[in-house]
Amino acid sequence: MKAPLIVAIDGPSGVGKTTTSKLVAHALNLPHIDTGAMYRAIGLAATRAGIDVRDADALETLASNTHIEFVPGEPPRVMLDGEDITALIRTPEISMAASHVSAVPAVRRVLVRLQKELGRRNGGVLEGRDIGTKVFPQTPHKFFLTADPRVRAQRRHAELAAKGTPVPFETVLAEALQRDEQDSTRADSPLSYDETYTVIDTAGLSIDEVVKAIVRAVRTRVP
Repeated sequence: MKAPLIVAIDGPSGVGKTTTSKLVAHALNLPHIDTGAMYRAIGLAATRAGIDVRDADALETLASNTHIEFVPGEPPRVMLDGEDITALIRTPEISMAASHVSAVPAVRRVLVRLQKELGRRNGGVLEGRDIGTKVFPQTPHKFFLTADPRVRAQRRHAELAAKGTPVPFETVLAEALQRDEQDSTRADSPLSYDETYTVIDTAGLSIDEVVKAIVRAVRTRVP
């Protein structure tokens, strides 16, 4: 039986993983599995419940009893216990909460198990920070997107302004640097890549160029 096609797209926040992954999934006719949205969903749920984002036991219980679902469509939606939280999980506050909860090993175990189930079911394009190192290390299709922090902050700054929720650039940059530090130094599955990855610096590239590079690389490796 042919193994499902798994494409791993890792990288720091603000590098364009979500948009790129959606377009790659569409081009390859694969499900898009936004693992970052899972951690954001738990971050949102923890914030609402007043749970300290460093309380490992409470967060493990929360993650184990929370139902996260992806609903295809234009745009696709993220559901938390039946509620559409697609827009709610993209705020700076929830971004930081997601970074905190993703550093809790118990939460990662619960969500990695779900990510593996989803990927093994129908294949997929998965984005995150440890897809190719932890979730699906055996896939040959691993890509690490990167860009200078100021470039990423500029993109995020423009995105927030376009949504009508502007945040000062220096604040966005400081949050990006703080999240990079948290994600790269956490004990469990830190943000990293190795020689099995194809590294793509997105700073001077359009989303379309990044997508084409990934799709072309995957297709050359698939029999």
